[in-house]
Amino acid sequence: MQIQAKAHLSYQFPYPTEVLLLIEAAHSRDQKLISDTLKIWPPVDFVRKDDELTGGRGIVFTANRLVDITYEAVVERPHRITSLAGLSRTPIHALPNDALRYIRASHYCPSDRLEAFVMREFGTKQGGDNAAQILDWIGRHVDYRFGISNTQTTGLDTFVDRAGVCRDFTHLAITLFRAAGIPARAVSAYACQIDPPDMHAVVEVFLQGSWWLVDPSGKAPIDGLVRVATGLDATDIAFMTIFGQGVLVRQSFSAQEIPGQSEVAVGRS
Repeated sequence: MQIQAKAHLSYQFPYPTEVLLLIEAAHSRDQKLISDTLKIWPPVDFVRKDDELTGGRGIVFTANRLVDITYEAVVERPHRITSLAGLSRTPIHALPNDALRYIRASHYCPSDRLEAFVMREFGTKQGGDNAAQILDWIGRHVDYRFGISNTQTTGLDTFVDRAGVCRDFTHLAITLFRAAGIPARAVSAYACQIDPPDMHAVVEVFLQGSWWLVDPSGKAPIDGLVRVATGLDATDIAFMTIFGQGVLVRQSFSAQEIPGQSEVAVGRS
Protein backbone atom coordinates (compact mmCIF):
# COMPACT_ATOMS: atom_id res chain seq x y z
CA MET A 1 0.00 0.00 0.00
CA GLN A 2 1.24 3.49 -0.85
CA ILE A 3 -0.18 6.55 0.90
CA GLN A 4 0.08 10.19 -0.12
CA ALA A 5 0.25 12.52 2.88
CA LYS A 6 -0.15 16.28 2.71
CA ALA A 7 0.03 19.21 5.13
CA HIS A 8 -0.50 22.94 4.66
CA LEU A 9 0.11 25.37 7.51
CA SER A 10 -0.17 29.15 7.55
CA TYR A 11 0.68 31.08 10.73
CA GLN A 12 1.19 34.73 11.56
CA PHE A 13 4.06 35.65 13.92
CA PRO A 14 4.15 39.20 15.39
CA TYR A 15 7.90 39.06 15.94
CA PRO A 16 10.79 36.64 15.16
CA THR A 17 9.97 33.37 16.94
CA GLU A 18 11.67 29.98 17.00
CA VAL A 19 9.50 27.06 15.92
CA LEU A 20 9.91 23.29 16.16
CA LEU A 21 8.13 21.59 13.25
CA LEU A 22 7.27 17.87 13.22
CA ILE A 23 5.23 17.13 10.10
CA GLU A 24 7.63 15.03 8.00
CA ALA A 25 7.05 11.28 7.59
CA ALA A 26 9.40 9.32 9.81
CA HIS A 27 12.12 6.93 8.71
CA SER A 28 11.12 3.70 10.43
CA ARG A 29 11.07 -0.05 9.92
CA ASP A 30 7.31 -0.16 9.39
CA GLN A 31 7.18 2.32 6.50
CA LYS A 32 9.31 3.30 3.52
CA LEU A 33 9.55 6.90 2.41
CA ILE A 34 9.32 6.98 -1.40
CA SER A 35 9.48 10.77 -1.82
CA ASP A 36 8.76 13.94 0.11
CA THR A 37 9.00 17.72 -0.23
CA LEU A 38 8.95 20.38 2.49
CA LYS A 39 8.56 24.02 1.44
CA ILE A 40 8.55 27.10 3.68
CA TRP A 41 7.71 30.55 2.35
CA PRO A 42 9.38 32.91 2.70
CA PRO A 43 12.49 30.66 2.66
CA VAL A 44 14.25 30.24 6.02
CA ASP A 45 17.41 28.66 7.35
CA PHE A 46 16.69 25.69 9.59
CA VAL A 47 18.46 23.15 11.77
CA ARG A 48 17.48 19.49 11.60
CA LYS A 49 16.43 17.82 14.86
CA ASP A 50 15.94 14.21 13.82
CA ASP A 51 15.44 11.42 16.36
CA GLU A 52 17.77 8.52 15.61
CA LEU A 53 15.93 6.14 17.97
CA THR A 54 12.41 6.58 16.62
CA GLY A 55 13.13 7.82 13.10
CA GLY A 56 11.21 11.05 13.66
CA ARG A 57 12.27 14.04 11.59
CA GLY A 58 12.01 17.63 12.75
CA ILE A 59 13.40 21.07 12.05
CA VAL A 60 13.83 24.25 14.07
CA PHE A 61 13.64 27.62 12.33
CA THR A 62 12.89 31.27 13.10
CA ALA A 63 9.49 32.41 11.86
CA ASN A 64 8.48 36.04 11.33
CA ARG A 65 5.25 37.58 10.05
CA LEU A 66 3.21 35.35 7.73
CA VAL A 67 4.78 31.93 7.20
CA ASP A 68 3.36 29.38 4.77
CA ILE A 69 4.42 25.72 5.02
CA THR A 70 3.56 22.86 2.67
CA TYR A 71 4.58 19.21 2.91
CA GLU A 72 3.86 16.28 0.62
CA ALA A 73 5.06 12.70 0.91
CA VAL A 74 4.50 9.31 -0.66
CA VAL A 75 5.03 6.47 1.80
CA GLU A 76 4.89 2.73 1.26
CA ARG A 77 3.08 0.99 4.09
CA PRO A 78 3.14 -2.79 4.43
CA HIS A 79 0.13 -4.48 5.98
CA ARG A 80 0.26 -4.34 9.78
CA ILE A 81 -0.99 -7.19 11.93
CA THR A 82 -3.05 -5.48 14.61
CA SER A 83 -4.20 -8.20 17.01
CA LEU A 84 -2.41 -8.08 20.37
CA ALA A 85 -3.95 -11.32 21.64
CA GLY A 86 -1.40 -13.84 22.83
CA LEU A 87 1.60 -11.50 22.80
CA SER A 88 3.74 -11.80 25.91
CA ARG A 89 4.64 -9.00 28.29
CA THR A 90 8.36 -8.28 28.59
CA PRO A 91 9.50 -8.17 32.25
CA ILE A 92 10.84 -4.81 33.42
CA HIS A 93 14.38 -6.15 33.88
CA ALA A 94 14.44 -7.38 30.28
CA LEU A 95 13.20 -4.17 28.65
CA PRO A 96 15.64 -2.42 26.31
CA ASN A 97 16.54 1.14 27.29
CA ASP A 98 14.43 2.65 24.52
CA ALA A 99 11.34 0.92 25.97
CA LEU A 100 12.11 1.39 29.67
CA ARG A 101 11.58 5.16 29.53
CA TYR A 102 8.03 4.59 28.29
CA ILE A 103 6.84 2.68 31.34
CA ARG A 104 7.07 5.61 33.76
CA ALA A 105 4.41 8.21 34.44
CA SER A 106 4.66 11.45 32.45
CA HIS A 107 2.95 14.83 32.61
CA TYR A 108 -0.09 13.89 30.52
CA CYS A 109 -0.07 10.21 31.50
CA PRO A 110 -0.06 9.91 35.33
CA SER A 111 -0.09 6.13 35.35
CA ASP A 112 0.82 5.95 39.03
CA ARG A 113 -2.62 7.37 39.86
CA LEU A 114 -4.49 4.50 38.20
CA GLU A 115 -2.47 1.44 39.20
CA ALA A 116 -5.04 0.27 41.74
CA PHE A 117 -7.87 0.61 39.19
CA VAL A 118 -5.92 -1.29 36.54
CA MET A 119 -5.05 -4.10 38.93
CA ARG A 120 -8.68 -4.42 40.04
CA GLU A 121 -10.23 -4.09 36.56
CA PHE A 122 -7.69 -5.87 34.34
CA GLY A 123 -5.54 -7.92 36.69
CA THR A 124 -6.75 -11.32 35.49
CA LYS A 125 -4.88 -11.18 32.17
CA GLN A 126 -1.29 -10.56 31.08
CA GLY A 127 0.59 -9.17 28.10
CA GLY A 128 -1.30 -8.68 24.85
CA ASP A 129 -4.52 -10.07 26.31
CA ASN A 130 -4.29 -7.45 29.05
CA ALA A 131 -3.65 -4.68 26.50
CA ALA A 132 -6.60 -5.84 24.37
CA GLN A 133 -8.79 -5.82 27.48
CA ILE A 134 -7.79 -2.21 28.19
CA LEU A 135 -8.55 -1.13 24.62
CA ASP A 136 -11.94 -2.83 24.78
CA TRP A 137 -12.73 -1.02 28.04
CA ILE A 138 -11.83 2.35 26.50
CA GLY A 139 -14.00 1.61 23.48
CA ARG A 140 -16.98 0.81 25.70
CA HIS A 141 -16.61 3.59 28.27
CA VAL A 142 -15.18 6.65 26.50
CA ASP A 143 -17.03 8.73 23.89
CA TYR A 144 -15.34 10.53 21.02
CA ARG A 145 -16.53 14.09 21.50
CA PHE A 146 -15.19 17.53 20.65
CA GLY A 147 -15.18 20.41 23.13
CA ILE A 148 -14.64 18.32 26.26
CA SER A 149 -10.87 18.73 26.55
CA ASN A 150 -8.09 21.24 25.97
CA THR A 151 -4.29 21.26 25.73
CA GLN A 152 -4.00 20.76 29.50
CA THR A 153 -6.22 17.66 29.70
CA THR A 154 -4.44 14.57 31.03
CA GLY A 155 -5.22 10.89 30.80
CA LEU A 156 -6.59 11.06 34.33
CA ASP A 157 -8.96 13.89 33.32
CA THR A 158 -10.24 11.80 30.42
CA PHE A 159 -10.68 8.82 32.74
CA VAL A 160 -13.00 11.05 34.80
CA ASP A 161 -14.74 12.81 31.90
CA ARG A 162 -15.15 9.62 29.82
CA ALA A 163 -15.00 11.68 26.60
CA GLY A 164 -12.47 13.43 24.39
CA VAL A 165 -10.69 13.40 21.03
CA CYS A 166 -7.81 11.30 19.69
CA ARG A 167 -5.19 13.00 21.86
CA ASP A 168 -7.27 12.24 24.97
CA PHE A 169 -7.88 8.60 23.98
CA THR A 170 -4.13 8.27 23.42
CA HIS A 171 -3.23 9.73 26.81
CA LEU A 172 -5.78 7.57 28.62
CA ALA A 173 -4.61 4.40 26.87
CA ILE A 174 -0.95 5.15 27.61
CA THR A 175 -1.82 5.86 31.24
CA LEU A 176 -3.62 2.52 31.62
CA PHE A 177 -0.99 0.53 29.72
CA ARG A 178 1.86 1.90 31.84
CA ALA A 179 -0.15 1.28 35.00
CA ALA A 180 -0.38 -2.35 33.86
CA GLY A 181 3.40 -2.54 33.41
CA ILE A 182 3.28 -2.32 29.61
CA PRO A 183 5.51 0.32 27.97
CA ALA A 184 3.46 2.65 25.81
CA ARG A 185 4.22 5.78 23.82
CA ALA A 186 2.40 8.39 21.77
CA VAL A 187 2.65 8.56 17.98
CA SER A 188 1.45 11.31 15.65
CA ALA A 189 0.43 10.22 12.18
CA TYR A 190 -1.25 11.15 8.95
CA ALA A 191 -4.33 8.93 8.85
CA CYS A 192 -6.52 7.71 6.02
CA GLN A 193 -10.30 7.81 6.58
CA ILE A 194 -10.16 10.34 9.43
CA ASP A 195 -13.17 12.66 9.36
CA PRO A 196 -12.52 15.54 9.56
CA PRO A 197 -8.95 15.11 8.22
CA ASP A 198 -6.32 16.03 10.80
CA MET A 199 -3.02 14.95 12.28
CA HIS A 200 -3.98 11.89 14.32
CA ALA A 201 -2.67 10.66 17.69
CA VAL A 202 -2.35 6.92 18.33
CA VAL A 203 -0.47 4.60 20.69
CA GLU A 204 2.38 2.14 20.38
CA VAL A 205 2.78 -0.64 22.95
CA PHE A 206 5.85 -2.79 23.62
CA LEU A 207 4.99 -6.49 23.74
CA GLN A 208 6.99 -9.63 22.96
CA GLY A 209 10.08 -7.60 22.16
CA SER A 210 8.50 -5.28 19.57
CA TRP A 211 6.43 -2.12 19.24
CA TRP A 212 2.82 -2.48 18.04
CA LEU A 213 0.59 0.36 16.83
CA VAL A 214 -3.00 0.62 18.04
CA ASP A 215 -5.66 3.32 17.76
CA PRO A 216 -7.61 3.50 21.04
CA SER A 217 -10.15 5.86 19.45
CA GLY A 218 -10.94 3.33 16.72
CA LYS A 219 -11.17 6.13 14.15
CA ALA A 220 -8.37 5.15 11.77
CA PRO A 221 -7.27 1.84 10.21
CA ILE A 222 -3.76 0.95 11.37
CA ASP A 223 -2.71 0.18 7.79
CA GLY A 224 -3.62 3.75 6.82
CA LEU A 225 -1.26 5.47 9.27
CA VAL A 226 1.89 7.33 8.21
CA ARG A 227 4.10 7.69 11.27
CA VAL A 228 5.48 11.17 12.00
CA ALA A 229 6.70 11.65 15.59
CA THR A 230 7.01 9.41 18.65
CA GLY A 231 7.34 10.33 22.33
CA LEU A 232 6.23 10.11 25.95
CA ASP A 233 3.00 12.03 25.35
CA ALA A 234 1.56 14.96 23.38
CA THR A 235 4.42 17.25 24.40
CA ASP A 236 6.83 15.21 22.28
CA ILE A 237 4.65 14.72 19.21
CA ALA A 238 3.04 18.14 18.66
CA PHE A 239 3.33 18.99 14.96
CA MET A 240 4.29 22.57 15.79
CA THR A 241 5.78 23.94 19.01
CA ILE A 242 6.01 27.75 19.05
CA PHE A 243 8.52 29.23 21.48
CA GLY A 244 6.75 32.57 21.64
CA GLN A 245 3.58 33.83 19.97
CA GLY A 246 1.95 32.67 16.77
CA VAL A 247 -1.58 32.94 15.36
CA LEU A 248 -3.16 30.25 13.21
CA VAL A 249 -4.35 31.52 9.82
CA ARG A 250 -5.28 28.14 8.32
CA GLN A 251 -4.07 24.55 8.31
CA SER A 252 -4.99 21.20 6.82
CA PHE A 253 -3.76 17.61 6.87
CA SER A 254 -4.74 14.70 4.66
CA ALA A 255 -3.77 11.13 3.81
CA GLN A 256 -5.06 9.05 0.94
CA GLU A 257 -4.26 5.59 -0.37
CA ILE A 258 -2.79 5.55 -3.88
CA PRO A 259 -4.80 2.94 -5.83
CA GLY A 260 -3.21 -0.03 -7.53
CA GLN A 261 -0.29 -0.66 -5.16
CA SER A 262 0.47 -4.17 -3.92
CA GLU A 263 0.64 -4.97 -0.22
CA VAL A 264 3.32 -6.79 1.76
CA ALA A 265 2.36 -8.29 5.12
CA VAL A 266 4.51 -7.72 8.18
CA GLY A 267 3.98 -8.90 11.72
CA ARG A 268 5.72 -6.26 13.78
CA SER A 269 6.45 -2.57 13.73
